[in-house]
Amino acid sequence: MKKKYPAITLGLVAALSLAACGAAPDSSSSGGDAGDFLACMVSDEGGFDDQSFNQSGKEGLDRAARELGVQTKAVESQSDADYPTNVDSLIQQNCNLIIGVGFNLAAHLTAAAEENPDVEFALIDSRFTDADGNVVELDNAKPLIFNTAEAAYLAGYAAAGTTKSGKVATYGGMAIPTVQIFMEGFAKGVAKYNEDNNAKVEVLGWDPSNPGSGSFIGNFSDTAAGKQLTEQFLSQGADIILPVAGPVGSGTLAAVKEAGSDDNAIVWVDADGYVTTESDGGSKYMLTSVLKGIDTAVYEAIEEASSGGFTSTPFIGTLANDGVSIADYHDWSPKVPSEVQKQVEALKQQIIDGELDVSTPYDPS
Repeated sequence: MKKKYPAITLGLVAALSLAACGAAPDSSSSGGDAGDFLACMVSDEGGFDDQSFNQSGKEGLDRAARELGVQTKAVESQSDADYPTNVDSLIQQNCNLIIGVGFNLAAHLTAAAEENPDVEFALIDSRFTDADGNVVELDNAKPLIFNTAEAAYLAGYAAAGTTKSGKVATYGGMAIPTVQIFMEGFAKGVAKYNEDNNAKVEVLGWDPSNPGSGSFIGNFSDTAAGKQLTEQFLSQGADIILPVAGPVGSGTLAAVKEAGSDDNAIVWVDADGYVTTESDGGSKYMLTSVLKGIDTAVYEAIEEASSGGFTSTPFIGTLANDGVSIADYHDWSPKVPSEVQKQVEALKQQIIDGELDVSTPYDPS
């Protein structure tokens, strides 16, 4: 019998329904042994329609339902107060594998894994940690983490080579390592462009020598704050913006659209913004995107667990294993100088070959 996650009472668990906690069954068995396996996922506060981080995780879950025939359930969190309740609801529903989306779920998922050794867990974008932030290694807990500095470095170089104003900008949702690694990598890529071309492109919102001065919203839900900060960057002369804040990025898109300049662009994160923001009219503003293979990492973790081969060995996405990458320039390809595009490809190979060190203090290990 599974142990109860200690954050809530059994009475509350009994009272919870899938509708009340935001859970939605996404698929049922398609037959075979895999049909007896229940893979579950809990989002962070950004929700599964964030056009980015959570959405990519959900796509991996949905793919597993289609291709592996496993059953799936998804629970959407509206705020951090929902995390323990949502994790516990999935434990009580006899999930075989519970996947948490994001750093903010780390302590909750770690406590659940410790209390329920017969359930397998995976955590996107973070190691499992205790309440004090100390890394915890458990046989039933698999981190799915990504060295996004490698891809953000390339995006920073491309942005520096494309800007018309000589200023680019970045901001984050919260000052956590999985956000800061994007900003650091991006700024280092700009610095590399400056070094190679005797240029002076400026980065607003992040200074590697003074990370405490970085620009952050404080959450992953306040799109109005994202819009306001982007408007501030634009007024200061920045024409390419990298928001690392999940759905808050839609605030950046709104500000760039309202500015109305063909020289303004966005570097999206996690998913290809050209595709995910198309319905919002965002495609034309996407210079490129810093991609994480979240969907593939989730699918492979479910495939491993449903076949009885679960391991706690971390998945670490890199340029070398296609766990991270940058998207096509799409409509912006004619605006990115050909020599810059060629140099980005050369830098990518140098990083893969270990010839170029782009490490940051926020790298996964």
